[in-house]
Amino acid sequence: MHIISKRTLRDFWTIHPAAAGPLLYWHTVLQHALAANFAELKTVFNTVDWVGGYVVFDVGGNNYRVITDVVFRTQTVFIKHVFTHKEYNAWKP
Repeated sequence: MHIISKRTLRDFWTIHPAAAGPLLYWHTVLQHALAANFAELKTVFNTVDWVGGYVVFDVGGNNYRVITDVVFRTQTVFIKHVFTHKEYNAWKP
């Protein structure tokens, strides 16, 4: 899948350095994944959910949440937000 944009991840791990490893791992796995639909994506990441029209990935053992818009037809993932677990709980989609 094509992920737009890694800069959002980099900006987040600049503030939260412990997030760098888990987010890079997530990026690498997703970049090499092929999923025609949400069910197929769930076989790659079983901690992914639909929330408020977004595809939300639980990354780093429930420490971080990556909020995305996934276009399966074009295999494109648009990163909308990256949150700590606490920040995610305060987010209103």
